[in-house]
Amino acid sequence: MVLTALILFPIVAAIVIPFLKGEKTVRFYTLIVGLVEIGLSIPLITGFKAGAGFQFVEKVKWIPSLGLNYYVGVDGISILMILLTVFLLPLTVLCSWTYIKKRVKEFHVALLLTAAACIGLFSVLNLVLFYIFWEAMLIPMFLIIAVWGGPRKKYASIKFFLYTLAGSVLLLVAIIAFYKSAGTFSIPELMKHKFDLTFQIFTFLAMALAFAIKVPMFPFHTWLPAAHVEAPTAGSVILASVLLKMGTYGFLRLCLPLAPEASVTLAPLMVVLSVISIIYGGFVALGQTDIKKLIAYSSVAHMGFVTLGIFMFNLRGVEGALMQMLNHGITTGALFMLVGALYERSHSREIEDNLGLSKYMPIYMGFFLLFALSSFAFPGTNSFVGEMLVLIGTFAKDVPLGLAVIPGALLAAAYMLRLTLKLAWGEPSKAKEWKDLTLREIVMLLPLAFFVIYIGVAPGIFLKTIDPSIKTLITHVEKNSNGKLINKYTIPSYGERQ
Repeated sequence: MVLTALILFPIVAAIVIPFLKGEKTVRFYTLIVGLVEIGLSIPLITGFKAGAGFQFVEKVKWIPSLGLNYYVGVDGISILMILLTVFLLPLTVLCSWTYIKKRVKEFHVALLLTAAACIGLFSVLNLVLFYIFWEAMLIPMFLIIAVWGGPRKKYASIKFFLYTLAGSVLLLVAIIAFYKSAGTFSIPELMKHKFDLTFQIFTFLAMALAFAIKVPMFPFHTWLPAAHVEAPTAGSVILASVLLKMGTYGFLRLCLPLAPEASVTLAPLMVVLSVISIIYGGFVALGQTDIKKLIAYSSVAHMGFVTLGIFMFNLRGVEGALMQMLNHGITTGALFMLVGALYERSHSREIEDNLGLSKYMPIYMGFFLLFALSSFAFPGTNSFVGEMLVLIGTFAKDVPLGLAVIPGALLAAAYMLRLTLKLAWGEPSKAKEWKDLTLREIVMLLPLAFFVIYIGVAPGIFLKTIDPSIKTLITHVEKNSNGKLINKYTIPSYGERQ
């Protein structure tokens, strides 16, 4: 019952927090809960076998009259997202240690409930449970922004809530349509049904809009910069590292398997929106003077690469999309932590108020440079692996399309190098009185820095984990798209290379 333990433990731990005394006790308690959660995930890491389909499956009757079951399991598509969420939980506690000064108990309760909802969503194999966890995430995240956010927190939190809720209504409509058509909420069972194209297009569009808002894809992205800028550091980390991935995960778990022919039919639309997101996000990020807003718009561009890879329907494209989901979570989460640490010193997120850091905060700039290099996919970093695989998959499918997204990669280098150079060498500097990173801040950044380098140098274990599930998904789409999809596996998978 590994998955059930990972979902329930943070919820049970959150119930205890109101009875604790002292803010310091609450912080240490939540940190320990996060570390225990990592311990609970170890059997998931050691016991997972690539290519064995859904594993760690738990299926218990819930409401038999409606065919509802508690049904959870993981495969190569979901395991990395679950582990990323678990891994980030104690780090979000550390980055909030001195940032959150009011309603400390309530904040840590919201943090644990958000983590539990995200782990649940990545684990479930039942459409109703998927929807429940999709909605359950919304309330604690709304509170994190609305209560502990910046000056425009009410505007940002309400916009986040309304956008997500609008997509959720359409997702619910699609779930009901699947049940009425097939008589089951089980995702593996629904994958065995062949729905007609009209039905698939209807359900695909309903689900895709919900997921596109969450990603967020252009033109549904406008809630993201406001939410990121106003959210506290931990809120921004969760938003960027986990919540955005719920959208792309939805495409992989629901849209492609349940509406394969519609996915292929409407792929040109999704590809166009992805390319626009990449270019638009890059240009807007280039013009920002607020560091946090710059990184927020960079997420629009980076997630555009993810959706582009998904709708290439080839091994390299989807492989790169999954890797980029993981890499973006690591890199952008770290960048938001660094912005939060800087804000605690300067009380400003404007670039011009945070110049000359290389002289007075060399450790800080060392970390920032590493994560900035990763952000624009510098060779040897984790993001290079994901972005390169997406580009290989795109060029294999369509060379002009591959050329069209190259400017997005160049824009990423432009805005991240511009930001890094200004922070490092700009004059005059207000940083003379600021202290460099503390031990706590170094500890929260070191694991992320390790994975930036490790995945960049040796991604094999991750590719070996995800490849079989990706090939199964692509084969399923091929078989059920009425000959509309022709894939050529010209590049061998990781296992075949071995």
